[in-house]
Amino acid sequence: MPAPKRLTAAQLQKQCDNWNAKHPVGKTIVYESIRGEGESHRGESTSEAEVLGGHSAVIWINGKSGCVDLDHCFAIA
Repeated sequence: MPAPKRLTAAQLQKQCDNWNAKHPVGKTIVYESIRGEGESHRGESTSEAEVLGGHSAVIWINGKSGCVDLDHCFAIA
């Protein structure tokens, strides 16, 4: 099976822009450290989403050491 294609820098930035337009800093986020494993965590965002190192769209969450890939999280209404 071929590896999944990586998103381009423009696609990653668009993902961040879309997230930031919908979710202000301080929004409660639910995330999975390992997507699909069923163990979820909760915290408030401490920054806008950003492109990290040109390869991942991420968000920083209060109480979490390091950032979380946007594909692993969603905002709670």
